[in-house]
Amino acid sequence: MDRLSNAVIVVGKFVCKCIYPKIENIVRFSSKIENVREEIDKLTWLREDIRVMVQAAEREGYKPKPNVLKWIEDAHELENEWKAMQERIATTKRLTFKLKEVGKSFGSNLVVEDYLMKRVEFIPGPSIEGQSTATRNLNKILQLLEDNKVCIIGVWGKGGVGKTTLVKNLNNELLKIKVSNSKLSFGVVIWVTMPKPIDIRKVQEQIARRLNLKVDNEGNIISIASKIYERLKQEKSFLLILDDVWDAINLDHVGVPQPKAHTGSKVIITSRFLDVCKKMKTDTKMNISTLDEDESWQLFVESAGDVTNLEDIQPLAKEIAEECGGLPLAITVIGASLRGKKRVEQWKDALESLRMSEPHNKSVEEKVYMVIKSSFDSLESQDSESSSVNKKRGDIRSCLLYCSLYPAAISTDDLIHCWWAEGFLGEHNTHEEAYNRGITMIESLKDTCLLQEAHEIDYVKMHDVVRDVVRWTDNSYGDEHNSIIQAGVGLAGILL
Repeated sequence: MDRLSNAVIVVGKFVCKCIYPKIENIVRFSSKIENVREEIDKLTWLREDIRVMVQAAEREGYKPKPNVLKWIEDAHELENEWKAMQERIATTKRLTFKLKEVGKSFGSNLVVEDYLMKRVEFIPGPSIEGQSTATRNLNKILQLLEDNKVCIIGVWGKGGVGKTTLVKNLNNELLKIKVSNSKLSFGVVIWVTMPKPIDIRKVQEQIARRLNLKVDNEGNIISIASKIYERLKQEKSFLLILDDVWDAINLDHVGVPQPKAHTGSKVIITSRFLDVCKKMKTDTKMNISTLDEDESWQLFVESAGDVTNLEDIQPLAKEIAEECGGLPLAITVIGASLRGKKRVEQWKDALESLRMSEPHNKSVEEKVYMVIKSSFDSLESQDSESSSVNKKRGDIRSCLLYCSLYPAAISTDDLIHCWWAEGFLGEHNTHEEAYNRGITMIESLKDTCLLQEAHEIDYVKMHDVVRDVVRWTDNSYGDEHNSIIQAGVGLAGILL
């Protein structure tokens, strides 16, 4: 990289020092056509040399400044003009004047700092190599990126299911794409980790930094949006990845051109909420599901290590992996927390903690339970309305807590009936009104990945780890006098 930059600087000095003074001389003695021919030959040699360097830089993932490409284009055009005008001596003055202008502007146009901006930047993260489900999802997104009809892609699923890991691997996969591949060779790939709560200025800062775009810290959102827009319009295409979106964001307010109006450009968002994907008008939505039993065990062994092969530990390890319910985050964190532990008692204690809906150590609490708890906490915004409104519209948090009492799937009709009887659906005059409210609650909980479809028609269920976190949250943070869950007491005990 340093060698390339030094070479470009040397070329720039050569042009300024060698060509420009001679062009001045040509202007003064325009009749010396032979001198013009010599300078055109030098310009041709120089243009070809720079073109080779630019192509080499692009193959390495670097991006030349548009002015560099413009200079090459101007020089090539000038050469073509010279060939066409060699027999028209009367045009010599105009030709030599233009040659002067090209040489004059060369030194200022070739700014090497933009070579530092790679087309795609590597993003560290866990690999999905060997994970068939994740690999299939990756290939599906790659196919969608090649589909001209798809501009905005929504990737959604519960917290910890692997959405961020998936798009990180996608980003890094694009590093391998050759520039000649037009559909997947974006001019620039931009990664943005979405702030929570939403902050357009912070989003703009991440995009501007990625584009090496200098913006005034005192500038307002509108002026920065204009600069980002103008900069992205210079790209033949772009891919914007918005990771972990909790609230819909208006691309126009940020300054990102609508991908449908910028041919070849795409936007990918990841979110826990289907409603966010809908509000951002995604063309397609990918629901990322949990791992199957075999993949879960494979990932758990990879995380926990060879200790899982010990005769006394393997049965416990398989039960713990099963308790993780195919959730990659839970599998990797809990597996890593047990790595190298050879005492059977430690594994039994971890299994018992999971069965009691309790994290068995601080790492599991912070990296798994707190991550999923944030989805549960997001329901509080729906319960923050006035008490009079809650009486009418119901209490979605209590509805979710009630679902955690059921270890298996439950009929939506039965669930709504129980909610109504408990007073969780608010005040309604008819069964139809209460049922409509109940369906709305269920769909909201499904959209936030806190409930999911069961295999039976019109049945829902709660993921095992989500149930554990909901119970733990209510026991740890809830009001013990109002809570509908008691630690260590089964459903039958509570109902009795």
